[in-house]
Amino acid sequence: MAEASRTSEARRDAVFGRWVVFSPARSRRPTDLKSHAPANPSPGAGAGAGGAPKPSCPFCLGRESECAPEIFRVPALPDASPWRIRVIENLYPALRRDAEPPAPDGEVGEVMPGERAVVGFGFHDVVIETPRHDVRLWDLDAGGVSDVLLAYARRVRQLMEHPAVKYVQVFKNHGASAGASMAHSHSQMLGTPFVPPSVTTRLNCMKEVFERLGKCSLCEFQSKDIFVSETHNFSAIAPFAASYPFEIWIIPRQHSSYFHEIDKDMALDLGSLLRTMLAKLSKQLNDPPFNFMIHSAPFGVSSSCLPYTHWFLQIVPQLSVIGGFEIGSGCYINPVFPEDAAKILRELDC
Repeated sequence: MAEASRTSEARRDAVFGRWVVFSPARSRRPTDLKSHAPANPSPGAGAGAGGAPKPSCPFCLGRESECAPEIFRVPALPDASPWRIRVIENLYPALRRDAEPPAPDGEVGEVMPGERAVVGFGFHDVVIETPRHDVRLWDLDAGGVSDVLLAYARRVRQLMEHPAVKYVQVFKNHGASAGASMAHSHSQMLGTPFVPPSVTTRLNCMKEVFERLGKCSLCEFQSKDIFVSETHNFSAIAPFAASYPFEIWIIPRQHSSYFHEIDKDMALDLGSLLRTMLAKLSKQLNDPPFNFMIHSAPFGVSSSCLPYTHWFLQIVPQLSVIGGFEIGSGCYINPVFPEDAAKILRELDC
């Protein structure tokens, strides 16, 4: 469909169950959409003007003692040796690993009927993706990004061994407006003693599609117009009912329920595609703040759920503000059709 003939359209997302209103009249041409507050205006800067020292923070090489306790590092060498990746406890955790795990239905208070409160037990970890302050995730080569992904998977497998942990959310915030409190490239994971409601909603929506059509909603996509790129093991698309402009999903081409089962070859493949997608978004959108999240199956789901649970990685550039309509209705307004976003990204060299 030509851009000039675009009119508003409502689409329902088959994975999250959200309605999205596409309203191209709310923005200029899709190619004009840029971040007005780049997450890091000079990511590759070395010494500052006038010989000022290079930026440094507690995540940098040589300042390890300023961080919370280390869980493991890559490579696994003595503490005095150089490292490429460190997985550490979060110094300011949202959930506390030293709290008493809640009983299966343990409540410590009720404010209104149906509301519950449980002890704030859980795990909140940080993955420092590089020892260098001036390197972004997509500045690494495919092998470097692969190592970060394998570190995620290793830590998820460790947390899976704890009987009280039901789900682990892996995520990355890039830029202050996307939630990053540190400029140094890092990501996080939270292990919770419950399955978050959005995860339950996602599984229920995918189950509904499977029961109606007899196939997983992520194993195939009909329109080539939303295709951005692919490797042997993964496809990158602008989802048909993208909630956000220039949103990208990276999906395993073979059905797989759990991210943490990824092997080295798949991690290298995913690392290559992920760095390319992040580089494209940075180039096209002026290094926007963004979030990415890995959506996997909860631990211990029944075998009957596995045919329709399919993990994927979602990248969300922060280009617009969520307003009262979105908060109140749970619906989203997107000024860029995914077909247009996919075409722009597909044709962009990086």
